[in-house]
Amino acid sequence: MSGSLIPGMPFVPTLYGMGQRALRCLDPEKAHRLTISALQMGLFPRASQTEDPRLTQEVLGLTFKNPIGMAAGFDKNAEVASQLIEMGFGFTEVGTVTPRPQPGNDQPRLFRSEKERAVINRMGFNNEGHLAALERLRGSCPGVVGVNIGANKDSTDRVADYVKGIERLTDVAGYFTVNISSPNTPGLRDLQSPEALGELLGALNAARRPSEATGRVPPLLIKLAPDIEHAALPEIVSVARRGGIDGIVVTNTTLSRDGLRDEAFAAEPGGLSGRPLFARSTKFLAELYLLTEGKLPLIGVGGIDSGAKAVEKIEAGASLIQLYTGMVFEGPALLGEIKSAILKRLDEGPQKRLQALVGVSATDWADRLPL
Repeated sequence: MSGSLIPGMPFVPTLYGMGQRALRCLDPEKAHRLTISALQMGLFPRASQTEDPRLTQEVLGLTFKNPIGMAAGFDKNAEVASQLIEMGFGFTEVGTVTPRPQPGNDQPRLFRSEKERAVINRMGFNNEGHLAALERLRGSCPGVVGVNIGANKDSTDRVADYVKGIERLTDVAGYFTVNISSPNTPGLRDLQSPEALGELLGALNAARRPSEATGRVPPLLIKLAPDIEHAALPEIVSVARRGGIDGIVVTNTTLSRDGLRDEAFAAEPGGLSGRPLFARSTKFLAELYLLTEGKLPLIGVGGIDSGAKAVEKIEAGASLIQLYTGMVFEGPALLGEIKSAILKRLDEGPQKRLQALVGVSATDWADRLPL
């Protein structure tokens, strides 16, 4: 976003403005840390105080001023949730947070490709732990803040780790996302199997019951990988619905390197995000929308780097969407572009409400050839 100025500091360009290209010349992790610091110092473009009411909707029992969220992985330690809402996001998801702090995998562990407009990461849930996130989230925030919970790499009881996340963070979470799909913690994706998922959800629901007395029970979502075999989806969805989940985040990063042209980049181990993930994640989203008969809210993530792709994701079945890699390459201007594209699509009719767009092209997307 070029030309954005800080209120009260009319001659100081933000790092998100003139410095955006410079940031991409830095080591990816250093650039990320600088971005977090810039947000903490108030060096970011603010969105208008008012949103077009057509962008506002009720999902998961919560009010979202617009459907655009910052995906987990950006604000791992809940340092800039309020700033992201002020920038123009309708919600943000912090984490992944684990019970105990952990350093994650060895560096280098984050790689970007301008050619592919993509990122590969093998971060390994580096974060400061539950208590640090809890302390930072105690204050008020002007929007919905979800908490993405995970298990420590050296955990001997991963189910217990997720239960601790529910027990410790319920008072500050707008909703919970249970991350069982990161490819960077060995064995974590095994929790997506129907038997393991059923056990996990049973334990999480037991942990939620004490909160029912207070009337504050944050919605519970699971985040799935785009690499799950198509034939396994119906049983996973059945187990998830019986387990009382409130929604699904679709999808995490992929291990696939299909179609990549940047060979050196493709050779890096880790999860791939960005433009190459769009078709795979959107087809997966559409299949889930049809399997759940449109009755379970889905958050669409993966490869959204334009207004047109955001609209496609919604029409494939997403009630809400999340960005991360698209912001790396496009900057905050992407937020305004997406909002404008959604409103333009609504103006074209016949749908005049955002919720009426959800899933209108799900069948077309689901019928596309496997990726």
